[in-house]
Amino acid sequence: MNSDLIKKIIEGALLAAGKPLDLARLESLFEDEERPPRDQIKAALEEIESDGRNRGFQLKEIASGYRLQVNQELSTWVNRLWDEKPKRYSRAMLETLSLIAYRQPLTRGDIELVRGVAVSSDIIRTLQERDWVRVVGHRDVPGRPALYATTKQFLDYFNLKSLEHLPALSEIKDFAELDPELELALGVGASANVSLGAPAANDEVVANENDVLDEDPTFALDQQLDGVVPTDPEEEPQPSSAQDHE
Repeated sequence: MNSDLIKKIIEGALLAAGKPLDLARLESLFEDEERPPRDQIKAALEEIESDGRNRGFQLKEIASGYRLQVNQELSTWVNRLWDEKPKRYSRAMLETLSLIAYRQPLTRGDIELVRGVAVSSDIIRTLQERDWVRVVGHRDVPGRPALYATTKQFLDYFNLKSLEHLPALSEIKDFAELDPELELALGVGASANVSLGAPAANDEVVANENDVLDEDPTFALDQQLDGVVPTDPEEEPQPSSAQDHE
């Protein structure tokens, strides 16, 4: 099978699928006797990516695979196709999601210690309903609080291939404008490398010594221990009784 036909088949499949396709799924488009080598499929993807650089769409590799999408700089015009306005997310929700993304896995109590206010149950529920956050284990302390981490859907939504592609905190100006203390708190846990994807059998998830993770976590961590509570009660910041609202 010639390379032009392979490219057309892959491009057509990506347009028709309506969702990201990984390499294994793209390979399944071909019968055994006609299936091209994976290198040839990757070369076709590179050509499609190159073709889109001067067009209104682009090929993007994200956590779940490859997808065709509108170039971001055209969003102002393309969004006029829909009457519904884009959703706006509250500062409280974005701060909560950011803490989970940069310092996962962590508990609701960990988030409250950093933010200094109680975390609304509505925020956690909304993040879970959107499939951006899920429970990956529990901390082995009284009450066994749930440990939260981000999902592949979170990465897909924010156009990321892995957690390693999260923007550096120095590039996110909004945090410094909204809350310098939050930016500092995030920076403590975000300085090390973090990656998401099914870990190999010998991968080790680094977390709090009391964290008990689920048996097949779909993320791997290599970062500072999180959720460490000061031993002196007088030094421990006390969350406010006020609830965050979206």
